[in-house]
Amino acid sequence: MNDTLKSNKSIQNPSIHDVIISGAGPVGLFLACELALSKCSILVLEKAEDPHSPLKQLPFGIRGLSAPTIEALYRRDLLNELEIHKRLKNPHQNAKQGAQRQVGHFAGIPFLEGDVDTSQWKYRLPGSTATSLISEMQELETVLARRAEALGVEIRRGLAITGFHQTTDGVTVQSGDQSFQGKWLVGCDGARSIVRKAGGFEFAGTEPKFTGYSTKIDIVDPEKLSPGRIVTPTGMYLQSQPGYVVIQDFDGGAFHSSEKPITLEHVQEVLRRVSNTDVTISTLHIATTWTDRARQATTYRNGRVLLAGDAAHIHAPLGGQGLNLGLGDAMNLGWKLAATIHEKAPEGLLDSYYTERHPIGVQVLDWSRAQVAIMGLTPEARALNAIIRDLISTRDGATYFAGRVWGIFTHYNLGGDHPLTGYSVPHFELENGTAIGELMHDGHGILLDFDRNASLKTLADKYGDQMKYVSARAKEQLGLSAVLIRPDGFIAWACDSDPDCSELQKAAARWFF
Repeated sequence: MNDTLKSNKSIQNPSIHDVIISGAGPVGLFLACELALSKCSILVLEKAEDPHSPLKQLPFGIRGLSAPTIEALYRRDLLNELEIHKRLKNPHQNAKQGAQRQVGHFAGIPFLEGDVDTSQWKYRLPGSTATSLISEMQELETVLARRAEALGVEIRRGLAITGFHQTTDGVTVQSGDQSFQGKWLVGCDGARSIVRKAGGFEFAGTEPKFTGYSTKIDIVDPEKLSPGRIVTPTGMYLQSQPGYVVIQDFDGGAFHSSEKPITLEHVQEVLRRVSNTDVTISTLHIATTWTDRARQATTYRNGRVLLAGDAAHIHAPLGGQGLNLGLGDAMNLGWKLAATIHEKAPEGLLDSYYTERHPIGVQVLDWSRAQVAIMGLTPEARALNAIIRDLISTRDGATYFAGRVWGIFTHYNLGGDHPLTGYSVPHFELENGTAIGELMHDGHGILLDFDRNASLKTLADKYGDQMKYVSARAKEQLGLSAVLIRPDGFIAWACDSDPDCSELQKAAARWFF
């Protein structure tokens, strides 16, 4: 797949896109936005002709957004375009409010708002964006597609990638009898990614324990099913709203793998067995299956082909972390790939996409596996479940689980001595009323100087439009004198006292050209 092109002239052809993205889901669209923001030419190919589907809408399409995702959308001026979270705080019927409001769960074990001690997160400043909020797949895709097209991204639907051929200089992508030329190809085409399979990526991991069902049904005797999430000796079911039922059947993923049709009779048999009732279904409107199979690509790059989102990693959709993981991939990859395309990337910049995001994926997959382990039907699983249930009801326990579920602890190993290095930049409110996130709409890096140090401005000026110099005091500075912020909002360098310009220069040279 790495044949040499006979000529480099084709790369100069304006019909050749900088990047072709396979998949117009939230991850592919957000990546397209990031690349287009950096003046790259982008083509998105999506196999589905119609972007709308009941499975992308509430309640099936409901997704919980975590803190890093919310911050990323805010930093790109997209957060204010989301509406669902403004009117929907909890999608479940009979949901409690106030301190007893469920704000997340681990393996179906809820943690409550009143038990979470946010004061333990000392770097989350007043005015920070929410730690979690509710959206849906269709809302996200609509908002991101609108932004992408406004930035000049070409989105072509009804065109599934059927194969590709890469050389040292570019990628030729096939879709049926059509072909497209790009300098890079990114697979954001989901769990069954054609790009991953055709690209020869190893997809290592573990096999499933259950088949999950998401259904919309009419029930003759609805009183036989309890509302909410119900764990039984034979599995689990969740009725978020009347007639919207999710089921987990611990069959080792057998039914999902069988590719058999999902019939009313089958769903009724599974629901009766899992719920231990003789409930009767009169109509099956919608049904889809999924599993807890957990796999991850062993590398995210093969030459000029990269993976992001579910194409790079899959796991059980427990706690909704898959979407957030994928959007984090897009935010991390976008500016690095753009810098590479514009030949402004320091050595190793694009490789850092894998070294930073793969460990985050490992953590999320293990988090998913741990949940499945304590949802099992064995006595050992039940014993572990009881212990976790006790821990999650304590203040420290609820705070820990909330921090993990909401992504508060997301961290990249970027070196440096300051404890903030590698974490998302806090919500600094500057003396003129501007928040630091508002200065990140253009996707540039920022050197934030609280002490108006002339030598810092001189350094920032060397990097031109890659790095903005911002000199201002803030309402709360956390004892800092200056911070270097990457385009994705993560801190590359921080200093509490007089800046060591030699260390700052090293950090800047690592991320900026």
